[in-house]
Order: sequence, then structure tokens, then C-alpha cells
Amino acid sequence: LFISVFNRKTGEPPLINGWIPYLGKALIFRKDAFKFLLDQQKKLGDIFTVHIAGRYITFIMDPFQYVYVIRNSKQLEFHEFADKMASKTFDYPALSKGKFPDLKENLHRIYQYLQGKPLDIISDHMMKNLQDIFEWKCSQATDWETEKMYKFCCSVMFEASFVTLYGRVPAADGHKVISEIRDKFIKFDASFPYLAANIPIELLGATKKVRKELIHHFLLQNMTKWLGGSKVVQARQDIFEKYELLGDYDKAAHHFAFLWASVGNTIPATFWAMYYLLRHPEALAAVRDEIDHLLQSTGQKRGPTYNIHLTREQLDNLVYLESALNESLRMCSSSMNIRISQEDFVLRLEGNQEVGLRKGDWIALYPQILHMDPEVYEDPKEYKFDRYIENGKKKTTFYKAGRKLKYFLMPFGSGISMCPGRFLAMNEMKMFLFLLLARFDVELAENKAVRLDNSRMGLGILLPDVDIAFRYKLRS
Repeated sequence: LFISVFNRKTGEPPLINGWIPYLGKALIFRKDAFKFLLDQQKKLGDIFTVHIAGRYITFIMDPFQYVYVIRNSKQLEFHEFADKMASKTFDYPALSKGKFPDLKENLHRIYQYLQGKPLDIISDHMMKNLQDIFEWKCSQATDWETEKMYKFCCSVMFEASFVTLYGRVPAADGHKVISEIRDKFIKFDASFPYLAANIPIELLGATKKVRKELIHHFLLQNMTKWLGGSKVVQARQDIFEKYELLGDYDKAAHHFAFLWASVGNTIPATFWAMYYLLRHPEALAAVRDEIDHLLQSTGQKRGPTYNIHLTREQLDNLVYLESALNESLRMCSSSMNIRISQEDFVLRLEGNQEVGLRKGDWIALYPQILHMDPEVYEDPKEYKFDRYIENGKKKTTFYKAGRKLKYFLMPFGSGISMCPGRFLAMNEMKMFLFLLLARFDVELAENKAVRLDNSRMGLGILLPDVDIAFRYKLRS
């Protein structure tokens, strides 16, 4: 390890430079960011700067210091960075103020459709669509049917999300049209980590062609044929129409980006929630018992021809389901919360600590370190479905070194970079699991370990390294 203090100013954290020009520590970081960061923390303490592919990233490792980064949104910006990355990845022009005044703010305002009363409406549509898809896919499963689990989650969640957001494809082969879009989406998504790492799309085989084909699905003449789309997508369309400098292709690219944001992390998160439940019979039994109890107490039948309706309050009160879901999120999420210093300034932290930052420096929180901290979570590598329950209620107090943590579970980012669709995402995953366990007997059909694929470290929910077979049949 070569630690350079060359040209460091007073108050700046130690710099880990690496010996390869430009790349710095990029290769070792990419191989296993979690291990690399823990090693540096042991050597250098809770604050250090790493040179990664031409960027200087200062990591704040102490969760008690997170709040000082999160609330400093004036000097530590996020949106510009996210906009640059998204515009390059999804092929639309950056939302520059000169060319598109207030577009970023107007789009941000639309997220009100994913909260409060509008969230109830979109969740109801999602529940109905999930039930239709389960019935179409699985109503014949009177005997055991075997499928690959990731493929199954992907198929159901992609179609339900697509129809809920963008509307139904009226063609007789509507399912086929959506599965064609899904297959292209999977191909594009496989290249996402490379695009996020700034690798030119021209070097990524057919990705450029696939992206173009995907974006073409969202051209206005195609979207107007889809029936019963959501208010959130309609509001986005209305805003885009106000900007003459946004071409038809650019608007379509924005819609495609919104689709990726809606399902790119939800699909693998749904897989892990289902996988861990099926691996742990006691967890499966507790969650199913809670589901059956709710159906019984509300007088609802669970057969394939009966429609199940859940209010947001009922969904929120499923404490075992939520705890099991949170536990799988804790174990499979690996997002890096990034802010960019807008000026040379001194970041003041707890305990009179000060960190000198230069304009353009990146500041990063890496919550996976917190999620796997044995001081916060006993036996962090073990799945404990009831970890977020205390005395039959939701547990929200976690401690480190005897002190209560403000942040203890961060799968959706933090502060200004927090995912605006997180409430809908949680509802969707709960509804998927609810319907699956209410209507079907499910079990693993092969006994093999599925591990996290680290190629998306820092980018959200990690994918499984292999798929696994499971089987299901209608509950008697």
C-alpha cells in the first residue's frame, strides 16, 4: 500500500493514491469495495481520501458523522452529479438551467404522486396488476410448477410495474410485447455498471443498439396506444411537452430512465426477500401466519379467483413481513451515497473534528459497512427475519458503542439523494410477497448457495451470482 501525503493541505485526510496513474485504487476497489474500505479504516481511522479513476473520494466511515454530511446540502451537492451520470447512461441531454429552465425542479415536484393519497391509488393499481399477472402465470399450477426464481421475480415485477406506470398494451399479445421489452431491458441492465463507471457505450457490444430500441418504445406515438397509465407518468409527459428544445427521442429517453429507476433495484430486492424467506422455514411460517391472519380478520378469501384488497395501513401493520424485507435489504444493498464539494471548505463534524475538502472532491458514505457492523447488528452475516421487531412492534432503535443511531438502515440513500420512489418500492415488494404466500405453497427445488454478485458494489441492490430453481402450486 502506498499512502501519499504529497501536496496534502492542513486538515485534509490521509490520501491513498495507488501506484497506477489515473486509475489509482480503482481496480482493487471494484474487486471488493467493502473489504478495501474496512482495511483502510483499520489503518487510517474513520476519514480518508482514496484516488479512484481520476476522482478523489473522501470516505466518512463513522455513522454518527453521517448527519453532518447529509444536512450540508448547500456545499455538498448531489443533483448535478446524478444528472450528468443519468444523461450519459440513458442518452438524454443534461438538464442544464440555460437550455431547460426549471425542468429539474418541475420533474422533482412530480414525486408528490408517489406519496400520500396518490401513493394509495398507484399501490391499488399495482396490487390489481400483480393479481392479474399471478393469475395469468400461475392459475393452472394445481400441481407443482418449477421455475428459476430470479427469472420469475423479474417477469412478474417488470410486467406489473410497467402496466402500473405506463399502461396496458392493448394488443392481443400484450404480455409478449412487454416480455420483449423486458428481455432488452435485462441486456441493457447488464451493462449498467460499466455505463455508471463512465465506460463509453461504444465499447459495450450491442448495448448502444439495445438502448436505442428500448427508447423507441417510449416515443409518444407508441405510448399513446397504451391504456390506463399512471398520473406520475402523465404529469412527466405534460412537463416535457412544455420544452420545445427537448426532442421526441429525448423525452422517450427520460421515460426509459424512469422505468429503469422503478425496477432496476426493485427486481433484485424482491428476489432476495423471496430467497431468504424460502431458505428459512421459520421466517416463511411467521410471515405466512401474519398474512393468513390479516385475510381472516378482514373476511377475505385467498383463492386465485378472489381479489385481495389491502389498505396502506394494513400493509404497514404487517410487521413480520416488513422486518423480513428490511433484513434482506440490509444484507443485499450496497449503495454509495455521494456528494460533491462545491467549493474549498472545511466540513465540521462531531467532536470538533474538521475535514478540509477541495472544490470538486467527492464525499462518500458507504452504508453497507454500517449494515454489516457487528456492534450494530449481532451476527450481521446471518439472516434474522425478526431483527426489526421488538415486543411485537417495529424496532427502530439501534445502538453503536452504547449510543443510539439516527441512521441504521439505508438501502434507499440519504437526504437529498434519497430515492423518491421508496414508499412505492416497499409497497410493491410487500404486495408481491403477500400474494405469493397467500396463494401458493412455495419451496426451493435445489439446494445450492446463492451469493451476492459484487459487480454492482456502490450502485444499489446487488444481484445474485446464480439463479436458483423453486417450485410452487396453488394452496389447498
